[in-house]
Amino acid sequence: MLLSERRISDLVAYCLAYEFEDTVAAVTGAERIDVTDLSSLEFSRRAYKLVRMASGSPELARRFAPASRNTVSLERDYELFFPMFSHAFELYSLATIPNWRQRCRKAACFITEVWSDNLPEYLLELLSGFDHIFLGLRDSVDDVARITGRPCSYLPLAVDVLRFAPAADQPRPIELCNIGRRSAVTHQALLEDAERRSTFYYYDTVAASGFDLKQRTFRVDNPREHRLMLATLLKNSRYFIANRSHVNDPAFAAGRDEISARFYEGAAAGTVMLGEAPRTDEFRRQFDWPDAVIELPFDSPDIGRILAELNVDPARLRAVMRENLRQAALRHDWLHRIQVVFDVLGLAPTEQMQARALRLGQIASRA
Repeated sequence: MLLSERRISDLVAYCLAYEFEDTVAAVTGAERIDVTDLSSLEFSRRAYKLVRMASGSPELARRFAPASRNTVSLERDYELFFPMFSHAFELYSLATIPNWRQRCRKAACFITEVWSDNLPEYLLELLSGFDHIFLGLRDSVDDVARITGRPCSYLPLAVDVLRFAPAADQPRPIELCNIGRRSAVTHQALLEDAERRSTFYYYDTVAASGFDLKQRTFRVDNPREHRLMLATLLKNSRYFIANRSHVNDPAFAAGRDEISARFYEGAAAGTVMLGEAPRTDEFRRQFDWPDAVIELPFDSPDIGRILAELNVDPARLRAVMRENLRQAALRHDWLHRIQVVFDVLGLAPTEQMQARALRLGQIASRA
């Protein structure tokens, strides 16, 4: 069984978690319960927090917090409960299913992004009933394990390779795709280069947001449609800018390089990735093949010259594209993360998981 935030949280970044949910459902036949009525849930959360902080007792807080209007009482048993959260402040959504622990033989959860300096302990302690907690960032694994008292481990991000993989000899009319956090210096140079050479440079026109104007986020109507559009863009792009998490906020990211979703998406689409990769052993372990990411400083005023030098060696570019796709199919599909969860919990793979593994193997062989 899955618990999804997609009805109440529609920022573009959260579509990644919903893609993971959809893949889990496709290979396990899982049922999905959607969280609804955000205002009622938030009223319950605030009441819970008030009593929890005043009394110091989670049990007392659970007793006196009013139930939200969208609670669901499970009427049958499940083999596994596997909710996913984009950040720690979504954890109170577990109150939607008050009897989940009694009805689920195994329980694990996945949090896409949680940082060690932003850990709401009154919410994280709600995870104490899980058999295992998986985090999409390495930064806070030890802290979350300490707060919850439960086994906690890093589970890398991934991508739906079946959706992102290009067809054989896919034409790539987009010269370069640059979305999300970006360097104003590199962006301006790319605009000038695209105008000079009459090439197709794809970039966001969404206004920068956040108190520091370092993000480019927006809301989506349908997460599946957005991921399909992103996959289509990347399959039609030759180059893709991929940088470590929070690359344009060095004060925040100092000492904790993390692997952003861009690397998995760019590899699965068979692009040539350019950017600043995390300088960590973990990144080198996951992306350990030549030219997985071609180093490009975040601020690159000479990006036009760099692209011109790369374009004179089409054999190298073809080899990079093929190997990125092959490695993604072999290592970085959501199936590979589901297999880790099943292995940790001692669950046998389903027939649908085995069938997806065969399809991924075919993509890797074709590449």
